[in-house]
Amino acid sequence: MKNLFSLFIILFSATIFAQDSTSTYKKRVLEAPEVDFLASYYSQDGENAAVSGGIGTEKLTDLTPTIVVAIPLNDDDVLTIDAGVSAYTSASSSNIDPFDSGQADPFVASSGASSSDVWFGGNINYSHSNDSRNDILSAKVSVSSEFDYFSFGFGGTYTKLFNEKNTEVSVHANVYLDTWKLLYPIELRESSNFIGLDKKNRNSYSLGFGFSQILSKKLQGMLSLDLVQQQGLLSTPFQRVYFSDSPDRFRQNFQLADDIERLPETRFKTAIGGRLNYFINEMFVLRTYYRYYFDDWGITSHTASVEVPIKITDKFTLYPSYRFYNQTAADYFYPYETALSSYEFYTSDYDLSEFSANQYGFGVSYTDIFTKLKLANFGLKS
Repeated sequence: MKNLFSLFIILFSATIFAQDSTSTYKKRVLEAPEVDFLASYYSQDGENAAVSGGIGTEKLTDLTPTIVVAIPLNDDDVLTIDAGVSAYTSASSSNIDPFDSGQADPFVASSGASSSDVWFGGNINYSHSNDSRNDILSAKVSVSSEFDYFSFGFGGTYTKLFNEKNTEVSVHANVYLDTWKLLYPIELRESSNFIGLDKKNRNSYSLGFGFSQILSKKLQGMLSLDLVQQQGLLSTPFQRVYFSDSPDRFRQNFQLADDIERLPETRFKTAIGGRLNYFINEMFVLRTYYRYYFDDWGITSHTASVEVPIKITDKFTLYPSYRFYNQTAADYFYPYETALSSYEFYTSDYDLSEFSANQYGFGVSYTDIFTKLKLANFGLKS
């Protein structure tokens, strides 16, 4: 069972004010450049680490600062650049090589090189709106890198508004090309009987459709369909598996792997979702969401959430929320020491197990904190 805690902080945005010298007025998509500074903190704990075959510590902390810059190139075009750095420590990843100066144990973090790392990521997005603002076309590229993988992605979105902007339809497509570093558990690197993986690439192709409709002055609905095809190395090379028909082998207090997880080289995912937002009155809004997911690995899941923003004043709003999630197990999931060595595919990653989760959230927003403040040509806003 995992205990999760996350904190998201929006520090502030900066807007550059400038005069529009266009003689014929046309409302700009973005009036002035904006800069957002964001930060998030996340922590978790648990005792089902996939790195140590479904047992062991899952303790992890992550701090991610991000900057987002939106630049209006002209009345119709906007260039958005965002970049982030994630610095994390992971007790489970540290046990890829648990044999440091201390006593090796799956429930104790080691001091190996994989115990901490830094993730870098960035996106560049270009969007164009026509004169009526009813057609929006955007394209993006993304890059991210970590100690054991590199990812390059690109994609685009087309959005059409009609019926006096009461109806919106959209289609988006993305491609992600990932390359793994084949990093195995330390004891298997030394084994002459271990058969390594013959692929290190993972390609993901997604296609999505959206439909949004303002149903009345108080009610708005949305439907979505997302399709994802993945090919290549879909397992994680350093996640251990222990067989029920193989003798246990230990070094110190750490059980040596029988093999790494092995999964099919293809996966097709489908997600169908819907939102319904209802304006109750000036103080309350009801936001609901539901998603049904299934794939060809045997997983089906249901997600349902509700959020009720409470507007205390014009500037002060509370955001209580609740989210429920449950899923069935993948066909290839086996808890610690239950898989057989004769199986073709197996994993002890509890992200692919059957489980349910309840999440309670609470947020607070206070707008216009910095409205009257300026730094040189910059105006600040919350």
